[in-house]
Amino acid sequence: MIPKECKRLAEVDFPIAEVGKYALAEKTRRMGTPHQLHLWWAWRPLAACRSVLLGLLLPDPCDPHCPEDFKSKARNLLPRLMGKVGPKDDDLRKALLRFIADFANWKVATHQVYLEVSRGLVKAAQGEEPPLVVDPFAGGGSIPLEALRLGCDAAGSDLNPVAATILNAKLNHIQRHGPSIGAALREAGAKLRHAVKADLADLYPVDSDGNEPIAYIWARTVRCDSPNCGAEIPLLRSFWLSKKRGRQRALRYEVVRNPGSVPEIKLHIFEPKNAREVPSPTVSQAKATCLACNTVMPADRVRAQLRNQRGGGDVQLDSESKRIGGARLVAVVYLKRGTTGRHYRLPTTVDYAGVAKAFQQLKVLEKETTSFEGLSPYPDEPLPPRGTLGFRVQLYGMSEWGDLFTARQKVAFATIARHVRSFAQSRRVPETLHALLAMVCSKLADRCNSIVNWSVGVECPNQIFKGNAIPMGWDFAESNLLSSSSASIEQTVDNIARNAEATYITGARPASPDLASATDSPLPDEAASIWFTDPPYYDSVPYADLSDFFYVWIKRALPPNAFSRDPFKPENPLTPKDQEAVQDESKKVDGRIKDRAFFEDTMAEAFKEGCRVLRPDTGIGCVVFAHKTTEGWEALLSGMIRGGWVITGSWPIATERAARVRARDSAALETSVHLVCRPRPENAPVGDWADVLRELPNRVGDWMERLQGEGVRGADLVFACIGPALEIFSRYRKVETADGSEVTLAEYLEKVWEVVGRLALEQVLGTAEAKARNGAAGAIEEDARLTALFLWTLQSTNGETSNGDSEAENEEDEGDAAPRGKTKGYSLVFDVARRFAQPLGIDLPKWEGRIIETKKGVVRLMAVSERAKQLFGEDGADAVADLIEHDSHSNYQQLLFPELEEDRVPKVRGRGRRRKAIMDTSDVELQKDREATTLDRVHAAMLLQSGGQANALRALIKAEQDRGPDFLRLANALSALYPKGSEEKRLLDAMLLAVPR
Repeated sequence: MIPKECKRLAEVDFPIAEVGKYALAEKTRRMGTPHQLHLWWAWRPLAACRSVLLGLLLPDPCDPHCPEDFKSKARNLLPRLMGKVGPKDDDLRKALLRFIADFANWKVATHQVYLEVSRGLVKAAQGEEPPLVVDPFAGGGSIPLEALRLGCDAAGSDLNPVAATILNAKLNHIQRHGPSIGAALREAGAKLRHAVKADLADLYPVDSDGNEPIAYIWARTVRCDSPNCGAEIPLLRSFWLSKKRGRQRALRYEVVRNPGSVPEIKLHIFEPKNAREVPSPTVSQAKATCLACNTVMPADRVRAQLRNQRGGGDVQLDSESKRIGGARLVAVVYLKRGTTGRHYRLPTTVDYAGVAKAFQQLKVLEKETTSFEGLSPYPDEPLPPRGTLGFRVQLYGMSEWGDLFTARQKVAFATIARHVRSFAQSRRVPETLHALLAMVCSKLADRCNSIVNWSVGVECPNQIFKGNAIPMGWDFAESNLLSSSSASIEQTVDNIARNAEATYITGARPASPDLASATDSPLPDEAASIWFTDPPYYDSVPYADLSDFFYVWIKRALPPNAFSRDPFKPENPLTPKDQEAVQDESKKVDGRIKDRAFFEDTMAEAFKEGCRVLRPDTGIGCVVFAHKTTEGWEALLSGMIRGGWVITGSWPIATERAARVRARDSAALETSVHLVCRPRPENAPVGDWADVLRELPNRVGDWMERLQGEGVRGADLVFACIGPALEIFSRYRKVETADGSEVTLAEYLEKVWEVVGRLALEQVLGTAEAKARNGAAGAIEEDARLTALFLWTLQSTNGETSNGDSEAENEEDEGDAAPRGKTKGYSLVFDVARRFAQPLGIDLPKWEGRIIETKKGVVRLMAVSERAKQLFGEDGADAVADLIEHDSHSNYQQLLFPELEEDRVPKVRGRGRRRKAIMDTSDVELQKDREATTLDRVHAAMLLQSGGQANALRALIKAEQDRGPDFLRLANALSALYPKGSEEKRLLDAMLLAVPR
């Protein structure tokens, strides 16, 4: 066993870059991993969990307390994979770290030798009795699953019944069933499909040529309320059907006007030669454009009509199965015998007849009361209240979970759920398959509902959960569940089977997960060796509300069991909300709003419970966090410190793809910071504030240098530095000033932000920032420091500075705001900007409208092109802005040759909206309405560079060189900070070429 005094490997070193590389690669795998078994939000890459777990389980060979027996056994095990290990303890440490990095690769995660070596190392470190790894916020199960892979016992639990069902399948059922799990599930799935097809075949009729439809593309509709029109508007976000090369298909329309009746919109399918031939969408941001009269209906009137249709996902038919309103079937996707690929046709009466039969079966279902033990056959549970994070569909008349599905989908899923439940109750399939068959129902729902649209790139239905929200859908794809194509029972069963095969671990001991709150663990005292968890992200993900989408189907597919209820409120028909550890001020618990204080209190209880179940002598913990707001971090850290933990290590591992689509203000760091921690001793001393402050700069500075060497940049680096900074603070039971006043965590974190900001500025601005710190004359001004910090924070660990204001997770938000295109400038959450600015003496309001713009809690660093009017006045603004916008490929080399008199300072003027700027050499001065800063003069030079004002630019540069070195120092610093390929960097680099050597 590892002695109490011995440090773990994760506390002293870790292969950050290598593990991050494999974690990112794992994110791109589309099939054959445990993650694809069933969706859970914010899942942790197995590579990171496996590697960190090894670091927590293994001692540091260089530690004087490291057992010699471990070092001897490790030297015997490691050569099986990496050759002879050197004689020094440092050689062994490097070999262990190399093994940890190599084993992060998913390709070797099931390799027998790697499994044997990893388990042998764990046994050598922990003893013959397998160590217990506890994760009380287990979610999708990455951490406990990797614990099983390493030969540990795992105690994974979650408060959410959906998460608990997933955990039970991964950790228990699949491991108990064995390597034949995939074949057994496919056999059971074939039985399920046969039974369902016998009930539903009439609902998906083939066409007159015997071709099988695989999907139906629908559009919600509203009526144009313009006078003398009244045409029906199909709400289409796109007229495209397929964009595959050589197989492009799209819809186009004609307006048929018959006297005495409203205009009729007829659709046709054609093969476009280019994108210009395809009509523009009819709906954007909930506003609809009439194809007959071009009137744009406001969002409130569109919503009002859809509310009357209860969301508008269902078609309205008369007694003869003819459509009279509601959703409109715009195209049918089918497979044609003897050909490959998808084909598209317009709907026929046969297609609507299948829907009519679904309505008839739905009426029969509504009278059913026995199959689901008192539950309605389809979900009648209420959607979350309006205003709940991630939900807007209530604005369109949807009030129950069943409203997200069409009548045919309700019938289909109720039928699947009924048969799965019957299989379980009659024991027609092994118990180990029950949860997996129930997942067929819930996983299908993700791709078969009235929200998902048709993917024109891969020609299949999309998923409802592209992000952490349920958006509104205008046109949607309804799959044929009985086909053999995407979003069918057959494909879904095969998908789950393949991922179940990847989840099975040879030689793993099955675990029995619990449905339990992290604040009340079912484990006894001092039972765990490792307490490793990824807690909820403050206010980022409404886990419980989102998971109800799956829960309403899973509980209908499974007989009542331990995971099919709210353990704290039996009358609650949905997942638990009261005890969920999130900040959500739309909810109350016992009259108390679930605000930041609630989150901090709940996390403190959870961390205190972690201390209780952890062994006091050898236990160690790790907490993962990836939220990019300071509120989220501070709430988590407050809970950790109040819960009695000391942070002893901090490792930022790249787990998020830089190119992924992400929402502003979301938990969108490219790294997940893994905070290694131990329970704080009860006899921990009181810290001296002065000593803490003296130690802080060196600790953070050393850590920044180390992380930058690993390629960690920007916001990832900022938040990763909080960990080592907290090592200093959290080792004490409290920290006091000289007069005995206790220093709060908030006060300490202000100092941490100040130190990180100053160290960053010293890196990018050099001695100029040192002068600023000492109050020396000639120091770089506030606006330059603010700009430098902004750009430094936005640098990417994956190599590119990213615009913080990136696109939303879904293709289009259905709200009233304008679509988020690519905005100018660079954005940070206001609180991050404020935390840097205040301790560094930067007054944000002073620079509002000058270099920054603040809206809705986000601060945007304005693009240089937006400052032309400020710097040059009314005449020059239009010309320079036009040139940047329309003539960005100007030949800047011509700027190197002309000369001007050295004391003339340029002014740019324009004539009207012409695209060429005019150089006025008779009146060359900047506006005197305020004193220009060094940053102003750098921006002026960049704008002159953009306008092709070579003589003026050289005059300005000569004047700045005479003034001092600050201009060129700042220009070079900003050139290094602006993202590659940005307009600003191109202008700066070209401008610097004009500087005389």
